[in-house]
Amino acid sequence: MNTMGYGAGRFDGERLAVFGYGSLVSRASIAETLGHEAQAPIPARLAGWRRRWSIYRVNTAHEKVFERADGKPFEHVVGLNIERAADASEDEWPNGALVRITDEELERLDLREVRYDPIEVTEGVIVDGAGFDRVYAFTAKEGHFAEETPPGSIIIASYVQACEAAFNELGPKAWEEFLTTTGEFPAPVVDARLVEGSIPEGNPRAW
Repeated sequence: MNTMGYGAGRFDGERLAVFGYGSLVSRASIAETLGHEAQAPIPARLAGWRRRWSIYRVNTAHEKVFERADGKPFEHVVGLNIERAADASEDEWPNGALVRITDEELERLDLREVRYDPIEVTEGVIVDGAGFDRVYAFTAKEGHFAEETPPGSIIIASYVQACEAAFNELGPKAWEEFLTTTGEFPAPVVDARLVEGSIPEGNPRAW
């Protein structure tokens, strides 16, 4: 788990949130991790960042191993990431959602997002209404960042389906905006199933 010290400099009553831009937009998915119903997501955008399919894992080298439903071989699984992009225009800024959490819940989400590092993004958050004192998002660890999509990669369909469902719940045009600000899928989107794993309780098993 990251030991950055989330509580440093915090004060009683501070409003803390996570900015979800993929599966963490899903209230159901967060609830599965936290073990209780999550706060309702608040639509937001993140200025100065860009969303890409730029995080990966070697399928057989980590805590979960998947198999394609069609039996075809593959080597890597690709997922969503956000990258700092000072040159990104406003229409490239990723949409997503803020979910209010506690310090302890942020640590639990950190355990879930094992290939990401939590970083503070408060200054870039664009949201209607009351904001938060501190907002974190998850971005790829150096060893899992892929500037270019690795050969033999797939995107697990259930991951895309979870994101689509969550963004559709967020608003009538949220999924359309997701697609516009993310670009084309850089690898085949395929059905796959978990065949082996040692996954902490509450971590996703569908992708």
